[in-house]
Amino acid sequence: MELKPVQSATTPGVDWLKDSQPGAAGVDTDAGEQGQPQASELTLLRPEIDERDPEVSIVVPAVDEELTISDFVAWCKEGLTRAHTRGEILIVDSSSDTTAEIALAAGARVLRTPKRGLGRAYIDALPYIRGKYVVMGDADCTYDFRELYRFTDKLSQGYQFAMGSRWLGSIESGAMPKLHQYVGTPVTTWILNRVYRSKFTDIHCGMRAITHEALQRMGLSSQSWEYASEMVLKSVRMELRTVEVPVKFYKDREGRLSHHKRSGWFSPFAAAWVNLREMFIYGAAFFALKPGLFMLALGLVLTLPLSFGPITIGTITFGLYWMLLGLTFSVLGAQSFFFGCLAQVLSDYSGETSRRWLRVFRYSRMVLLSACLFALGLGLALALVVFYLTHSLSLGATSSVVDHLAVTGVLFMILGFSTFCFTLVLHATRVRYGPGSDR
Repeated sequence: MELKPVQSATTPGVDWLKDSQPGAAGVDTDAGEQGQPQASELTLLRPEIDERDPEVSIVVPAVDEELTISDFVAWCKEGLTRAHTRGEILIVDSSSDTTAEIALAAGARVLRTPKRGLGRAYIDALPYIRGKYVVMGDADCTYDFRELYRFTDKLSQGYQFAMGSRWLGSIESGAMPKLHQYVGTPVTTWILNRVYRSKFTDIHCGMRAITHEALQRMGLSSQSWEYASEMVLKSVRMELRTVEVPVKFYKDREGRLSHHKRSGWFSPFAAAWVNLREMFIYGAAFFALKPGLFMLALGLVLTLPLSFGPITIGTITFGLYWMLLGLTFSVLGAQSFFFGCLAQVLSDYSGETSRRWLRVFRYSRMVLLSACLFALGLGLALALVVFYLTHSLSLGATSSVVDHLAVTGVLFMILGFSTFCFTLVLHATRVRYGPGSDR
């Protein structure tokens, strides 16, 4: 059966609301190019009995979930009752079956959207969320929404992000592939905890809750199921007050695949790849900044002491070629450090990291320092040019002081120019071109 725009007077239990009308969270109908939903693509359906002032919004994407959607909505209602809170159930539906009709009849709101990815479903739903707290999960009854009080209680205590954990709760036999249960999730969770110094036990859990304010600030961008990793990583970057909540994880209803399996989430290798990719994107300090500092320090140790000639330690003589190796490490390290700083600034939710780097790299001071470093390096390099021109266009032995000083000069020139460019770009990130450009 196809849903059509009809009035609730002729169709009991259904109230039709176009998302471009007032009261639909003020969606900007021209914002499609900025990643926001366009009014012509989305339609909100409301049941006749609709909570006017929900404290909790249960937001769940659904694709062809007619087998479980009725039970799922019933679980959500029972969960809201047990949590002693007012709530709405918002099903973000892109089904080709009767999922929307069943959900409406059961008392849920339904946001009809094109089928374009799990993460995009949450992005589309954001303007329609009315509750202070947002609970997310799957509509296939694999997570027990009758116990959502575990999440709402934590959020009401001041936590901003409550992450479900099947390892702290229970996993029904057959609910997860063994490779995923014993390899994929534990390994990727361990890696994330090492990189970000977090303490998660289950970063792939599909049931989670977050405050509406934090979800808006988070700015989800993932269009598919990797949104789950994005949320976890951004919660760490945002320094949200986070807690884990035990959940029960059930196996699928007989005769169907769960949403995770249909989307490819069942593969631990796919999950591991996505998480590693996201970790690199959001882990600038770990993968670029800190290694960059180490490489820069190592390069300077190999280069600067050799500026006035070779040094012999035991049976090893450190000469010009060691200097060139040090120069390479120094340049790579400096660039890695600068890129790491910029990545931190671009992903800085609080603004404190940006302010810290701006204090360290004050514009006038760094421009003067860069100019002096470049000029010093140019002078050392020109000394070799003069030697070359005054010695019948030939260079001396590789052990000569002038050769070693020239390598140090080249290093100073590169570092001076790189520091100048980095300072310009760093301060350019603070330029604003209008009220709409503020972070």
